Amino acid sequence: MLGPESGLVVDLDAVGFGEAMVQALRASLTSPAAPVRAAAQLAADLARIPLVATSRWLGQKPEPPLPVDPRDRRFADPAWDANPLFYALRQAYLAGSRFSRDVVGSAAVEPEVARKAAMAVDLLLDALAPTNFPVSNPAVIKRAFETAGVSLARGARHFVDDLLHNGGRPRQVDASGFEVGRNLAATPSKVVYRNDLMELLQYEPQTPQVHATPLLCSPPWINKYYVMDLAPGRSFIEWAVQHGRTVFAISYRNPSREMSGTTMDDYLVHGPHTALDVIEEISGAETIDIVGLCLGGALTAITAAYLTQAGDRRVGALTLLNTMLDYAEPGALGTFTDERTVARLEQKMRREGTLEGKSMAGTFDVLRANDLIFNYVVSNWMLGQDPPAFDILAWNADSTRMPAAMHAFYLRNFYVENKLAAGTLEIAGKVIDLSAIKSPSYVVSAINDHIVPWESAYKTTGLVSGPVRFVLSSGGHIAGIVNPPGPKVWHMVGESLPPAAADWRDSAQRRSGSWWEDWAAWSAEHSGELVDPPDMGSRRNPVRGDGPGEYVHT
Repeated sequence: MLGPESGLVVDLDAVGFGEAMVQALRASLTSPAAPVRAAAQLAADLARIPLVATSRWLGQKPEPPLPVDPRDRRFADPAWDANPLFYALRQAYLAGSRFSRDVVGSAAVEPEVARKAAMAVDLLLDALAPTNFPVSNPAVIKRAFETAGVSLARGARHFVDDLLHNGGRPRQVDASGFEVGRNLAATPSKVVYRNDLMELLQYEPQTPQVHATPLLCSPPWINKYYVMDLAPGRSFIEWAVQHGRTVFAISYRNPSREMSGTTMDDYLVHGPHTALDVIEEISGAETIDIVGLCLGGALTAITAAYLTQAGDRRVGALTLLNTMLDYAEPGALGTFTDERTVARLEQKMRREGTLEGKSMAGTFDVLRANDLIFNYVVSNWMLGQDPPAFDILAWNADSTRMPAAMHAFYLRNFYVENKLAAGTLEIAGKVIDLSAIKSPSYVVSAINDHIVPWESAYKTTGLVSGPVRFVLSSGGHIAGIVNPPGPKVWHMVGESLPPAAADWRDSAQRRSGSWWEDWAAWSAEHSGELVDPPDMGSRRNPVRGDGPGEYVHT
């Protein structure tokens, strides 16, 4: 039934979707009252659908048996409303979907099993939507007639190519027009330090003077660093450089099997901790601000607390972008990070040495299967369209691996046991106390983030001790960060920080424009006086080559 997506589901069965479905169905059979009610409702819906479809065909406007979500782009073609056959087909699909969700949702099982079973049902229903089959998708049929079948032939070629060269999954992007160093990661920079884990880039100044406090960008190592330096005009790093900051950025090496024993301690010590040493030596600055994104944001907060607890005062203002420090409510990712799933992943990573980036990408795709999987099944394989050329998707396809030791530690200690928020996480010989962070913090979250729910990111405001400015941005996990000024973007700010995220949102003000602009003003207040830019590199840490360096190509 899933066709080319079956391999994805096999990979995900480490999560236990199949087992959860079996448990839920078994529980439903032992308590049949709810399934019987659901079946009766399904029968009533199916009986009404032909009558309603006929009435609409005759020009009447009866209420549909099931409401249609106007935001569901799968059924945007006018034929789903105008043609009685397609109208009835859509209603039958919605009725069957409600029946399936009611049956599985009524099962008396543990909450963890219920969540997995519900997600598995949703994935199956998404896969079985009539829009995913050529004969039941009016847009595909019309396109085939308009092109005399050429669209189907092109789609077949796309399918064969993806089957042979993309693991049987539809391509999300045409990355042929993008090149790292040319139109991605293109802000001028030099490599000024390299160790076995990371390269440190120093960006060339673009203003006559710069603020005295340098800025270190700490990216996640789940993907390549250049999401922070995506493309000219869409680069946060470029924005910071153009607003008078001396910017350095970490570019992590893509781990190989030989790096399977690399730990979170290693990422702290040989990542931002070492970067701070190099930046201090090159710039002579006593204080260094840090911008951290996602997992890189978590490591940023850990680094700040770690150094502060050791009496090291070099860390200045923090900017945490789509970062979760309290993992008690991780959103949809909680389905993939329970105790049993993490134990299975640990076994897999011990065998292979790393967790492949494609495995994590598959997890993220399932969270938005209609947008990130089946949308491309239809457009690429059925309509014969070429995948879009989009810089964010090109970056997203440039995936990395995770070292087994580090990733197992991260999943267990952060997601399963939530030790960071509890104040019991031990890194590099110290128990991390986030309340030790007293420097100003600028915390950004995105309202549609499905990886770091903004309500969970908001909890950071209660974990650190320094003054915090919390900003809620438009967009999702990535578009909320790649958020240059424009007419469609907005952000929310609030003067107070109540304990509950909902209360903050009720009192916050919505402003047009990007949070980048708000951040630039906030950053200028905390980054020192204007001085001449420092030299590129130093005698001890000379320039080793042009950015974006070697590791971004690994």
